[in-house]
Amino acid sequence: MGFYRDTNNHHIALFGFIVGAVYAAVIVLSLMLCATFYEPAQFTTFRYIGLLGMIGGFLVFSDTRRFEINNDAWAIHGIGSIFKSWLTVYFSIVLLVYLSKTGENYSRIVMLAWLIVTPVALVLASILTRYWALRLYNSKEQRRSAVFVGFSEDSQQLASSFKSARILGIKPVGFFDNRQGVQRIGDALPRLGALSDASEWLRKNPVDVVFIGLVHVRAADILPIIDSLHDSVASFYFVPESKLFGLGHIKYEEFAGAPVLCAYETPFIGLARIFKRLFDVVLAALILILLSPLMFLIAIGVKLSSPGAVIFKQKRYGVGGQEIVVSKFRTMRSDLPPETGEVKQATVDDVRVTPLGRILRKTSLDELPQFLNVLEGSMSIVGPRPHAVQHNELYRRQVKGYMLRHKVKPGITGWAQINGLRGETDTLEKMQKRIECDLYYMRHWSLSLDLKIILRTVLVVFKGQNAY
Repeated sequence: MGFYRDTNNHHIALFGFIVGAVYAAVIVLSLMLCATFYEPAQFTTFRYIGLLGMIGGFLVFSDTRRFEINNDAWAIHGIGSIFKSWLTVYFSIVLLVYLSKTGENYSRIVMLAWLIVTPVALVLASILTRYWALRLYNSKEQRRSAVFVGFSEDSQQLASSFKSARILGIKPVGFFDNRQGVQRIGDALPRLGALSDASEWLRKNPVDVVFIGLVHVRAADILPIIDSLHDSVASFYFVPESKLFGLGHIKYEEFAGAPVLCAYETPFIGLARIFKRLFDVVLAALILILLSPLMFLIAIGVKLSSPGAVIFKQKRYGVGGQEIVVSKFRTMRSDLPPETGEVKQATVDDVRVTPLGRILRKTSLDELPQFLNVLEGSMSIVGPRPHAVQHNELYRRQVKGYMLRHKVKPGITGWAQINGLRGETDTLEKMQKRIECDLYYMRHWSLSLDLKIILRTVLVVFKGQNAY
């Protein structure tokens, strides 16, 4: 569905603007109604709140992706997303009011009513907007027909998306492929013929869009088709196969106006890098200040519980694959006979772990010194967990794309850790799943995702899952 998520698509930019404006208007109107029905209050008093709500609502809700899914799951995920987004806007406004010390100017009854009424109004607005969008993009004038030339796996997924998401406004008609037994994803599409039949069929049966898969086809097979499309009014797109590049994800980018296909890129370039670093520094400093008494008590406990240094330091790979030194409270005995040079992960009932260390590891309190690494700049609060150097050298040869996780700073917590992949990776499959999560984080990074990961980390820590 990336076809309709293209930020360079002016149609989608306009649609997103309209959607954001509708939600922003609903937020302001619901505030006006709450202030109007409560006689002691006047809306003019809430103009500042209304302005904040309008701006926040536009920024949060002008995302067209919430309209793409066209199935029963929308009733759960779509409405749930609206409630969460509204709570984000509302409590951000409450925080700003608190910081500006103007809370006494606003009626608590109106603010509470606004909190309750607005999500209901937003859901109704979403249903109406969604109904309007579906009617618009599925009208005879807007709905477009499409065929696929070379039915690659990515083309199959695209066809399935068109069938399940009517908001995309494209109706798949069929496909051309030299292979007889092409496995199809979702509802089956009719095979219209071999590649050599495409030009003649398209001449007799004009369609609006043609998608050309760039795999399982030869240049000699598709060049005549492209030449015939130049003599038609059909739009045509090339669909590259992700797995052709040995990776599961590619996306369209532009460099100096030239189109390129990007497999993986660091999300932290320019302003994103600055915002990420500022977020890390402020939050790490705040956590260290608040938890410094606890860290002092832990340090005393580690020193008294067993001989050895309080802080354990180990070399790991950081951003760019450069070695960094990661700190944590020592949780294992240092008076045991040295083993081989192999780095062994902690396991269940590991005899090396001290009684206090077992508690620290289960609650992740042993990781607190890594906030100093964050202030230093070698780590981030959220990112792929750093592995021991020996583990890196082992798995980089066994897991494709393993080293791509080092395009960003390692983190104290990450997407893998909140998705059940915390702790020991005793099988290759577990490590592969962890890498998949790390690469997912790189592709979808945002400050809101960082906050989500941090909040969910707290819940995971309390459960103490997979921590030995």
